[in-house]
Amino acid sequence: MEESQSMTIETGQIGVSELAGTDQFLTFVLAGEEYGVDILRVQEIKGWDAVTHIPNTPEYIRGVMNLRGTIVPIVDLRIRFNMEKLEYGPVTVVIVLRVDNTEGSRIMGIVVDGVSDVYNVSEGDIKPSPDFGSAVNTAFVKGLATVDDKMVIIMDIDQLLNSDELSIMDSMTD
Repeated sequence: MEESQSMTIETGQIGVSELAGTDQFLTFVLAGEEYGVDILRVQEIKGWDAVTHIPNTPEYIRGVMNLRGTIVPIVDLRIRFNMEKLEYGPVTVVIVLRVDNTEGSRIMGIVVDGVSDVYNVSEGDIKPSPDFGSAVNTAFVKGLATVDDKMVIIMDIDQLLNSDELSIMDSMTD
């Protein structure tokens, strides 16, 4: 996907599963691992483009972008997850998501290495994340699913993007 291109996900056209108890997840890749987010939360997928940096924000908040009049905070998940930084390339994308919280919802973007696929996963196929004790925060992991002989980490995007560290973004986007 070229930088200037973007893809809008319209769930009515993508074929949201009509099977009871089955959800669809858009999967993306970070450092060779595959992660999934609820397809109904995905607003758009954009090629990486420059953002406006906001001073005094954590390093993983890359800045904000203007998306058709909406100021969208952009979070680099590699940095957020303490992974090695990579230069953004031709397959680096921003997934624009609707994030829900107690005050309503907001639009945020996450920078990922690339998008992978859309999978149908039944509720019963999502296993709880392992308990690592208090040493590792896994509140943003909804569970793990095996799809096509590979493990997919299903993300709870509301938990991940509503943490205390991101509360600063609320004041910037209001």
